[in-house]
Amino acid sequence: MTCGSFRWAIPLVLCVTAFSQTPQQVAAAAKSLEEYRISKAPVLRDDFGELARYHSANAALKPPAAGERRVVFFGDSITDIWPIQKYFPGKTYINRGIGGQTTPQMLLRFRPDVIDLQPAAVVILAGTNDIAGNTGPMSLEEIEGNYASLAELANAHHIKVIFSSVLPVHNYTPQSLNLYAQRSPDKIHELNRWLREYCQGHDCLYLDYFSAMVDTHGLLKKELAEDGLHPNPDGYAIMAPLAEAAIQKALGTP
Repeated sequence: MTCGSFRWAIPLVLCVTAFSQTPQQVAAAAKSLEEYRISKAPVLRDDFGELARYHSANAALKPPAAGERRVVFFGDSITDIWPIQKYFPGKTYINRGIGGQTTPQMLLRFRPDVIDLQPAAVVILAGTNDIAGNTGPMSLEEIEGNYASLAELANAHHIKVIFSSVLPVHNYTPQSLNLYAQRSPDKIHELNRWLREYCQGHDCLYLDYFSAMVDTHGLLKKELAEDGLHPNPDGYAIMAPLAEAAIQKALGTP
């Protein structure tokens, strides 16, 4: 990781302090990831996309009412633990996040968890677990291809696509070290660059959480996530109005 990968003028000493990892920390992060993958092995073997998670909820959900502009929040744990109804009261927004998921898993469940719900728009937040390798090593090109497939499926069903930036991460607390070491800030930056450019060239909208949550070191602001990855209430308080503005823009609502 080099400071030059970011556009901010940051003193070298700050960049090295924030980004450096000892060999012991890297080894601990690799062990933590392997333990996670072992713990998930039975689920990934029997239901790789975890379609069972929302099967009953989807079956019980009625089609959108006349004039209803349903929105699905689709993603991994950052979406899964987000209390959508609390942050968007009175809105017909549906949470379809599943903790730990990667874009290959999301592709498998995109039809039952998004298309079949007939939303007007989908807010997709993904990528961080792909970078970490939760379901195996993945190149940026593979992640980008999965993003493009999600957009193409949505467009084919007249669903407006809102691609959220990958959130920054930090290593400022003891509980953040493993999660940070598994997620290269350089790859996050590059994936967000690709997402922004993809949205500009296609019928998609780019939702930039990253710029509002990053600190002067190029990392997630310490006060927004205790574990360096998952937003706390203060983090979601920043994300919610940005998401709402993107939704209204995507739907053409003043």
